[in-house]
Amino acid sequence: MPTVETWSLWLHIAAGTVAVLAGVGALATEKGGRRHRGAGKLFLAAMAVTVSTVFVLLAAAVTTFRIVLTLVAIFSGYLAFSGYRALSRKRPDDSPQPVDWLAAAAVVLACLALGGWGIVWFLGGSSFGLVMAVFGAIGVAFGGQDLRSFRRGGNGAWIVSHLQRMLAAFIATVSAVSAVNLGPTLGVLAWLWPTIVGTPLIAYWSNEYESD
Repeated sequence: MPTVETWSLWLHIAAGTVAVLAGVGALATEKGGRRHRGAGKLFLAAMAVTVSTVFVLLAAAVTTFRIVLTLVAIFSGYLAFSGYRALSRKRPDDSPQPVDWLAAAAVVLACLALGGWGIVWFLGGSSFGLVMAVFGAIGVAFGGQDLRSFRRGGNGAWIVSHLQRMLAAFIATVSAVSAVNLGPTLGVLAWLWPTIVGTPLIAYWSNEYESD
C-alpha cells in the first residue's frame, strides 16, 4: 500500500507538471483576459501544492538534499506568491500587509542560507552548489527589493513586479522539471538553462511595460 510519502511525491510531480502547463497558458493568452487570469490561478494553485508537498516529503525523511529542495521551494513559492500579491497593490493607497513583510523576510533568510550553503558546497567540489548559489542570490534580490519597497511605502510599478515574479516563478518550475528529466544528461546545466534563457526575456518585457 502506498505511503503518505509516496502519495506526496506523486502529487508533487503532478502539481509541478500542471504548473508548467498553466504557466505556458498564462504566457500564451492575452494579459488581463479571462483565460490569462484562469491560467494564472491554476498556476498559483499548482505551485501551492508543489511547495506544500515538499514540506511533507521533508517531514517524512530529513535528508540534506530534501532540506535543499525545501529551501528552493520557499524561493520559487515566494516568487509566485509575491507576483500574486503585486495585484493587490494596484492603487496608490494600497499598502503592504504583514503577510507581505513576513513572506519577504522569510525568503531573504531562506535564500541567504541556500546561497551560503551553495558556496560551501561549490568550494568543496560540488557543482550543484552553483545552482544553490544562483537561486539563493535571485531570492535575496527579489525579497530584498520588496522589503526596500515596503519600507519606502511605495507600490512601484505593480504590473512590472507582477510580470517579473510570475515569470521567475515559471522559470524556477521549468528548472525543477528540467532537472528531473534532463539532469542525468546535462548535469548542472539542466537546472540553470531556464534561468539563462529566461532572465533576458524578463528584462526585455519589464522594459517594455515600464516604457508604456
